[in-house]
Amino acid sequence: MEHSHPHHHHHHDTQGRNLLWSIILNSLITLSQIIGGFFSGSLSLISDALHNFSDVVSLAVSYVANRYSKRRASFDKTFGYKRAEIIAAFVNASSLIIVAVYLIYEAIIRFFQPKTIESGLVIWLALLGILVNGFSVLLLRKGSKDNMNLRSAYLHLFTDMAASIAVLVGGVLMKYFQWFWVDSILTVLIAAYLLVMGFGLWKSAFRVLMLFSPEDVDLRELRTAISEFPGIKNIHHIHIWQLNEKENHLEAHIDFYEDITLSEFDKILNEVEKVLFDRFGINHVNIQPEYQKDDAKDIIVQD
Repeated sequence: MEHSHPHHHHHHDTQGRNLLWSIILNSLITLSQIIGGFFSGSLSLISDALHNFSDVVSLAVSYVANRYSKRRASFDKTFGYKRAEIIAAFVNASSLIIVAVYLIYEAIIRFFQPKTIESGLVIWLALLGILVNGFSVLLLRKGSKDNMNLRSAYLHLFTDMAASIAVLVGGVLMKYFQWFWVDSILTVLIAAYLLVMGFGLWKSAFRVLMLFSPEDVDLRELRTAISEFPGIKNIHHIHIWQLNEKENHLEAHIDFYEDITLSEFDKILNEVEKVLFDRFGINHVNIQPEYQKDDAKDIIVQD
């Protein structure tokens, strides 16, 4: 028996359409900022453009993953493409980290070799970036709450909106106070924020891909809860993993005191699955019943 969630195809289609609009808008802003950064000499504007370009790539990856994740399971792909969006989140988070490190490197060089910057162009393009990224953020905000793939795209866009705000502030300071060094400082701050956000997402995606147990599931607490059932001696040889953000899987052996019938086991299994779902959020369960079987009874057994 398993508990599953219905698929909302309309919801998925809306997510895909919002991602597509975000790709188009960010492609336009990236092109504008690269041209503007080249003519103005602003590193923070070029860094914002590079980040925007990484947004376009990440959004494209997210869009493809979103489309693939809806494909049905088959004989040679029994889980379908349910992990496509986790892989996309991992790739996008990795790109955030790489871009951030590169920006810090460039900013340090520029800080010691400052250049005069055409601040008026920087201000107008930063304003354009705030409007475009702000709209894209609103498009993806709702779906990002319960989808790691969309959250990775949302983070790219949100940090880019913040970066555009920082570039705007820097443009104003450069225009009225000639503080051209602020361009490098802002670039480092943008990059540092990217590193923090990117690493958090990278770690979450990495945990899922490595089949680590969900962080909010305590195996000892779970074992105690199941062992309290009448007739159950213990639960052991436990494996828990996340297929994606919506599916937590468990497989385990349950040792019984008595040699019960299959129908009796089914009744107990229904109750066990209910506890696993209600208390621990596990919605896919595979249990192997045992009676006086000579095997290791540890919670975790190395296969």
